[in-house]
Amino acid sequence: MSDYFKLREHGSSVRTEIVGGVTTFITMAYIMVVNPAILSFAGIPTGPSTVATILTAAVGCALMGLIANRPIAVAPYMGENAFIAFGLVALGIGWEQRLGAVFVSGVLFLIITLLGVRGWLANAVPVGLKHSFAVGIGLFLAFIGLYETGMVTSFVSGMPAQALQADARGLLVAPAVPVKIGNLRDPQVLLAMGGFLLMTLLMIRKVRGALLLGIVGAAVVGVALGFGHAPKAVTAMPFTGEYDLSRIAFKLDVAGVLKLTFLPVLLTLLLMSFLDTLGTLTGLGAAAGMLDEKGNFPEVEKPMLVDALTCLFSGLVGTSTSGAYIESATGISAGARTGLAAVVTAGLFVVSLFFIPLIEPLQQLRFAYGPALIAVGVLMTGSVRRIDFDDLTEWVPAFVTIVMMLFTYNIANGLTAGLVVHPVLKLAAGRGKELNAGTVALALLCAAYYGVGLPH
Repeated sequence: MSDYFKLREHGSSVRTEIVGGVTTFITMAYIMVVNPAILSFAGIPTGPSTVATILTAAVGCALMGLIANRPIAVAPYMGENAFIAFGLVALGIGWEQRLGAVFVSGVLFLIITLLGVRGWLANAVPVGLKHSFAVGIGLFLAFIGLYETGMVTSFVSGMPAQALQADARGLLVAPAVPVKIGNLRDPQVLLAMGGFLLMTLLMIRKVRGALLLGIVGAAVVGVALGFGHAPKAVTAMPFTGEYDLSRIAFKLDVAGVLKLTFLPVLLTLLLMSFLDTLGTLTGLGAAAGMLDEKGNFPEVEKPMLVDALTCLFSGLVGTSTSGAYIESATGISAGARTGLAAVVTAGLFVVSLFFIPLIEPLQQLRFAYGPALIAVGVLMTGSVRRIDFDDLTEWVPAFVTIVMMLFTYNIANGLTAGLVVHPVLKLAAGRGKELNAGTVALALLCAAYYGVGLPH
């Protein structure tokens, strides 16, 4: 192991890597609860979805450790899962086509990675926009969490349909106010608020696994108050009964997404995945001292290849787009420096396959997992401080990206709008020299989303 993972070369040891791998697992274990819960809104059954989520994380982490030799965990992305579950509602498509889009985007990831185009496109995205993507997705996730927990609700909640009827045809008009504050006297809403505060306090105190502990804490209190049920069992055999993966595995509809109307979907998944991966690798590389003297991630093609392969696997087994996880920073902080830590994390995900009954009750408790969405949103919005507010040619595209994501309830609209507005403002300001061919190519692709695609 020492030779394969080059432990001495990286100044590490087997014990240190094991501790790092366990730490990363504890920090990101919440994904086993949150991802299936989110994807359930797309119609994907939570039992097999949980198995798919765990399998994808196990395979992705193992590949990252064995191929790229990096202490970076891989699992279904927060943000991309929200796009699959909520962002595609307007298209009226089934989960089979949504998984088909994940698979096709994975094929595109693999092609552009092997051709070296992925790195070229990544370098072409303006720095300010990269950070605005994180901010917008973070706010989007936070809004979903607020809505799911009942802290925020629709303005028409509790109103009769007649109050919104426009005419005799029975059509409804848009309410004057889209959302309103929820019922803060509802015990489940109060539980959600308490869960969020608990997660926040644990993160302030730098407790590992703060999100998972917060979810479990809120769930235990909620079940004790009669708002849920205790686990039906402690262990269960995966791939059987309600955890039968064959219900969703290989059920993806690839042919159904190979249409021009799916261009914005594929474009969004493509952009989100490679930008998330690039940002995560750069941030983790800096934390672990992996970057070279130019600030680049050495042999970045290897972790990107792992990302692409895991995306393919995600679509096949029945879950959302996957990639490198920022929570890996906790394992790196514990000393992890090689792929052995990622392999340890993969092993723990495999073990967890046999304890799914302990996870299942949490998936039904919105007041338990909803606060985790808000907490992740808080962490992601920290990227706003890296946007140049003094340069309007940078800040306005970033602002457009953020508000279009949030207020159109669609991640694709924000990504594409920002990438179109940025070069337009640069040219209008007489600063066209700051653009490059990649930036222009991305802008044209995004313009196609509005011109010939299906904005929603």
